[in-house]
Amino acid sequence: METDMSKNKSLLTQNLSRRSVIKGGTVAALAASFPQIWIKKGWAQGNFRNNPGSSGEIKLGFNYPQTGPYADEGADEFRAYQLAVKHLNGEGDGGMLNTMKPSMLKGNGILGKKVVYATGDTQTNTDKARSSAKRLIEKDNVIMVTGGSSSGPAVAVQALCQEMGIIFMAGLTHSNDTTGKDKKRYGFRHFFNAYMSGQAIAPPLKAEMGTERRAYHLTADYTWGWTQEESIKNATEALGWQTVQTVKTPVGAGDFSQYITPVLNSGADVLILNHYGKDMVNSLTQAVQFGLRDRQANGKNFEIVVPLFSRLMAQGAGANMKGILGTTNWHWSLKNPGSQAFLKSFGQEYGFPPSQAAHTCYVQTLLYANACEMAGTFYPPAVIKQLEGFKFDGMGNGPTEYRAEDHQCFKDVLVVRGNMNPQSQFDLLEVVEVVPRSQVEYDASIFGGELGPYEV
Repeated sequence: METDMSKNKSLLTQNLSRRSVIKGGTVAALAASFPQIWIKKGWAQGNFRNNPGSSGEIKLGFNYPQTGPYADEGADEFRAYQLAVKHLNGEGDGGMLNTMKPSMLKGNGILGKKVVYATGDTQTNTDKARSSAKRLIEKDNVIMVTGGSSSGPAVAVQALCQEMGIIFMAGLTHSNDTTGKDKKRYGFRHFFNAYMSGQAIAPPLKAEMGTERRAYHLTADYTWGWTQEESIKNATEALGWQTVQTVKTPVGAGDFSQYITPVLNSGADVLILNHYGKDMVNSLTQAVQFGLRDRQANGKNFEIVVPLFSRLMAQGAGANMKGILGTTNWHWSLKNPGSQAFLKSFGQEYGFPPSQAAHTCYVQTLLYANACEMAGTFYPPAVIKQLEGFKFDGMGNGPTEYRAEDHQCFKDVLVVRGNMNPQSQFDLLEVVEVVPRSQVEYDASIFGGELGPYEV
């Protein structure tokens, strides 16, 4: 594009010179003043991909798992996206538009344009997620893509969005790689990551289970599982725990009995389930059916740990979740104004409390909209620069920062336990500890990766 623009500029200058139409200035001065669109590298501010121009609408792309093992999470994400659109357009009670600080959101759309949306199904599959996002960008002309309940699809869609000049506001993705080795300039993550889970959960594990434990890991065989296993393994070994075995399991396996049976004779006294969604529900249920929670091993009560929890998973696992420790990004029981505003809005709309997946997707939508308002444009590089280093509060996680170096949000992390005495079908997790940001923060360089250019 730059070569063609240079040729166009050169031809323009030559023609002007030959026709001697320059008055009161020079050819160079006139050529230099020509619109930016003809001389800027990449997507110029007046000509970026899917620029809404004079249209009265702005279209967002919601790409989430409508099918597959993480579909329950996806359904709750879509509910949150619909609620965010409603609030941005000035409908309903406004939710977190009333608590977010600082904020330029007015409830009149984004930059005065009504928010509409198109949807795609990631199917909890990397290739399907990428092709779905590509359709949203090329066919539906969305200006931003958001969503996903799995890190494999998130990493793939983030890379696509970088290539196509479209901002990606990641949904539920917990792999260290998303804002580590696979981070991109056009990608942003509000959700916490596996490293943070490890750092947050290690002290409670030490306090409740001691320092002499032997752990067996069952791990979802993709980027999230790998980095979660690594993070929890490092954190527990730092306590003095030994790792007996690590076993990879396919996503969507359904029957995990062949992976659980070897645990019985392994010499382990802790099973760590690096699983999510229906996979976690199935593996935990089957582990309990095999009698692991009733066993004694090495003179200790056998324990199960689920490092990444959600209310939807707890609901699926039922009584099997009672007493089990894990971490979560957010929980509806938090009493801060932002959490309560979102709980009220979501509850009135759907009749039950939101999940952490719903929360992070709602917040991501508002953060993108607010960045556009701050930039005064939808031009992606300008919006990106508003998000980088943005510090905000009032959205449920306490003071939060979108770190400029890797586009990872840093905030408090919750350690939770399966509620022993739930008062309702939704009262399934109790917050054990609110872990401060300082305990889970790390240097941006430890996971590698390069953000890449602003102009693509």
